[in-house]
Amino acid sequence: MSYYFAKSISGKSFDEVVSHVTDALKEQGFGILTEIDVRATMKKKLDVDFRNYRILGACNPPLAHKALEAEDKIGTMLPCNVIVQETAGGDVEVAAVDPAASMQAVDNPALARIAETVRDKLKGVIDGL
Repeated sequence: MSYYFAKSISGKSFDEVVSHVTDALKEQGFGILTEIDVRATMKKKLDVDFRNYRILGACNPPLAHKALEAEDKIGTMLPCNVIVQETAGGDVEVAAVDPAASMQAVDNPALARIAETVRDKLKGVIDGL
C-alpha cells in the first residue's frame, strides 16, 4: 500500500494549481490550517534555490473531531498534508497523504473507518484535478 496518491497536471501555472487544489479541498469539506512555502523557507534558512513546493495542511473539522474522539493522540498525525510541486518537466504534481495507510500503526477499528472516509475524500480531490 502506498502512503500517498498523486497526479500530474499540465498546462497550468503552479499558483493556478494551488488555488484549484484549495477549492477542490473546500468542496470536500477541508480547510487549509497551514500553508508552508518550502521554496521560500529553503531560501531564507539555507540560501538555497528550490523549486516551487507548497505543503497544505488540510483538515476536515467533523472528521478530525471524530478521529480525536476515537484516539486522543491522533493529533500527532493531523492535519492531512497535500503537496503541490513543480516537476523537472514543467508540470505541477499534486500529492496527498493516504491517511488509511499512515494510521495502520494505530490499532483502533473506529479510527480505521474514519481514516478510510478521509482517504476517499482526498483521493476524490486528487482524481478530480
